[in-house]
Amino acid sequence: MLVRDWMTVNVVTLGVNSSVIDAADILRNKDIRQFPVVDARNKLVGIVSDRDIRDAMPSKFIPGDCLDGREGGLSTLTASDIMTLGPITVTPDTAINAVAEILVRHKIGGLPVVEGGELVVIVTQADVMRFLCAASGSARSGTQLAFRLESHPGPLSQLLTDVRTMGLTFTSVLTANDRRHLGFRNVYIRVEGLGENSVEQLVERFQEKYVVLFYVNEGVTVDVL
Repeated sequence: MLVRDWMTVNVVTLGVNSSVIDAADILRNKDIRQFPVVDARNKLVGIVSDRDIRDAMPSKFIPGDCLDGREGGLSTLTASDIMTLGPITVTPDTAINAVAEILVRHKIGGLPVVEGGELVVIVTQADVMRFLCAASGSARSGTQLAFRLESHPGPLSQLLTDVRTMGLTFTSVLTANDRRHLGFRNVYIRVEGLGENSVEQLVERFQEKYVVLFYVNEGVTVDVL
């Protein structure tokens, strides 16, 4: 899935001469964590985070706590004074999982989305979480089963075939390398339509061929392994 399918629209931006005091008011009223900073041509020139604004209030950038503009007080501080230059950016065609990796690696809350140097929108941690919820099927009903499989294509293909043979419908499939068991990966399948079977009966049938780690049913996690 791509950034263009999940990015936040109607992004709030700052101009290079925007007042930090005004930005702080927006931060409080709209619960925004980062502001892209653009010039008069809508070209991205920097980014201001909520931490930058908190650091500036009263300010580590200017002496004193003056708010009335005298002696170069806080009211003269602008976005260009506190912004981070050359922020990391992505495009609308960037994969959303690549965005997640960047956010985790750099410990940041969002990334400007640009095309041709112009700001389009922004993609945030919340957008990535919305993607994860959709991909995992957590917003839908059903039961999630977790398996440990050997890390090559055959076992997963066979598992999905067995799921269908049991008359189950799977609504999402996620995989991740098992960090503690080299050569294996964990597979998380959400199924619905259990028919006359109980979850426990299905788990017993799967255990005849597969390593079942746990299952989640009606919000309750049951460890199996």
